[in-house]
Amino acid sequence: MLNIKKQIGRLYSSAILGQLSLSGAWVAILASRGFSLAQIGFAETIFHIVSLMFEIPSGVLADVFGRKKTLVISCIMRMAGDIVMIFSNNFAMVCISIGLHALCYNFASGSGDALAYDSLKSVGQEKGFEKYASNQLIIYRTCEGLSTLTAGFALVLGYKIAYSTGVFASLIQLFLLAGLVEVRLEEAPKEFHIWKELSSCFKQSLLFLKEARKALAMMFINSFVGAMDILLLFFLQAKLPMAGIPKWALGLALLLLQAGGVIGAKIILYAKNLRYRTVFTLSTLIILSGIALEHSGLYVLMTLGGFLAALADDALQVRTNARLQDMFPSEQRATLISVESFTFSCIMIVLSPLAGLFFERW
Repeated sequence: MLNIKKQIGRLYSSAILGQLSLSGAWVAILASRGFSLAQIGFAETIFHIVSLMFEIPSGVLADVFGRKKTLVISCIMRMAGDIVMIFSNNFAMVCISIGLHALCYNFASGSGDALAYDSLKSVGQEKGFEKYASNQLIIYRTCEGLSTLTAGFALVLGYKIAYSTGVFASLIQLFLLAGLVEVRLEEAPKEFHIWKELSSCFKQSLLFLKEARKALAMMFINSFVGAMDILLLFFLQAKLPMAGIPKWALGLALLLLQAGGVIGAKIILYAKNLRYRTVFTLSTLIILSGIALEHSGLYVLMTLGGFLAALADDALQVRTNARLQDMFPSEQRATLISVESFTFSCIMIVLSPLAGLFFERW
């Protein structure tokens, strides 16, 4: 029988290693190397173009060949991206590195949650997925916060050493991923034809989305609201120093931004009776308020705005994840999670360069 505590524990540990790095404040690192906000916005666009191309195929591969395998591929892509960044000496190499990190994101985005939900469901504990999703967001925000807390330290050490820590963490992560158990709620077909299975998985996913328009709408609105928060936090890394924040306080301010997400992911667990529409409306209003506070030019208020935006975004994300997982069929779970990420990438491709110009002139 599956040891669910060990399985979930390995997924948590893998997530920690996948996020913890001195290169967390990558926007600040690129800015310190002399790249403009417009270039940084373009690099972010490259990330989402690659994601757009490979997000759904990676989800289909995870559903057909196994979520554990695609998590391993994700880890390898991260190592490759970090190594390219270490040796980068021009903007083109930076973009290649960003593209490899996008592939890392693609192969991990649907696989981890799909494996976790099916693992929990196999032992009758699928109701615990909302807590799992909350904990994963807390891990993400905490690791991002710790990484950005050392932003000043990373700038002193240099980007090469900063990205080397990511390579080291990935090696340990590979060891942890090797211990995961592949879980399938549906029996694998006796006659396995690769292209037939890939095609079937993709078609069934599209059929589900055609019939479940509510799920598709939730994917879009969650992605759009999340994009506003993500872009605000990205550019605050570069805007806070411009606003005059002391160098010693930059890491603390960026840590506080991530702390907002941690609090939001926890608060939503105590608001189970709150309607989804209410959660969405409140989250949107709070994030827009955060963007308005960024315009103040006062680094204290700018930090507060980022904190509130992260809180609202993660609260909405946890509730959306739990609602969608309950809707998704097991055999297409990773593919459908990838469709949500695909939607997010489409939105980010449009908003990233616009946000770069917006925050540069705002």
